Amino acid sequence: MATQKKAAPKAAPKVKASAESIRVVPLFNPKMDIKLEDLSAKKEDSELLTMAPPTATPKLVYNRGPLIKNTKVYTIFWGKNWASTAAFITLRNNINQFFTAILTSSLIDQLAEYSVPGAAIGHGSLSGSKVITKAAPKMQINDSLIRTTLSGWITAGIVPPWDANTLYFIYMDKGVKVTMGGSSSCTSFCGYHDAISGKKYYAVMPFPSCSGCLGGMNVMDAITGTSSHELCEAITDPVPPTGWYDNAHGEIGDICAWKFKSVAGYNVQLEWSNKAKQCV
Repeated sequence: MATQKKAAPKAAPKVKASAESIRVVPLFNPKMDIKLEDLSAKKEDSELLTMAPPTATPKLVYNRGPLIKNTKVYTIFWGKNWASTAAFITLRNNINQFFTAILTSSLIDQLAEYSVPGAAIGHGSLSGSKVITKAAPKMQINDSLIRTTLSGWITAGIVPPWDANTLYFIYMDKGVKVTMGGSSSCTSFCGYHDAISGKKYYAVMPFPSCSGCLGGMNVMDAITGTSSHELCEAITDPVPPTGWYDNAHGEIGDICAWKFKSVAGYNVQLEWSNKAKQCV
């Protein structure tokens, strides 16, 4: 995917800007179950039979950028269904309940190992929620327009002003494709997070209307799984890649994509632990 320039704090070392693919939730792509005796003599079989070289154990490294200490999630539901369709209104309420529970849960507690002097990662809260139908995209929208629109909402007071703990989660309506860097939702990714000018942290959550983003789960479990991925990444690396980052494997959630557990009754993704040297 195409890269975008990221503003880093003056004290941060020079770090190559990450590719968009590093900070997105990728599509669900289960490994194929292939028996060697079933393989034919096709030339492409050589790739299947070749063992990939072992990779080094992931290790997130802190690049001295900002972290989110006590996350204030503000959810934005952009589209008419979120305002007028009963099933979507129920889903919207459930998503907000998920954040209320998960921001004070063991999922956040496990991120404490990534605290640094002056930035202790602790519990957060759901600071509010907004349904917006004005100028809602109907079929497709690109990340640049999402960034411009979010900045406009903040300036106009439609959503609360940003501060160092604020993280906006933007949930798109069903049927809306999000494009970014030449790739699109339900084709290349299921969600992503970023920052505008090194501030205004945000995550974009396209509606999971494809098998690649449902991963065999129901809609609610798919959404909480993807949301937890982006939540933990945004807390530990709000301005990619100036926070906790592994140049080979990406962010805390990338390393453990599509591995889940239950926390506070919700489906959440496992996250990489440097201390445990595994997904936890």
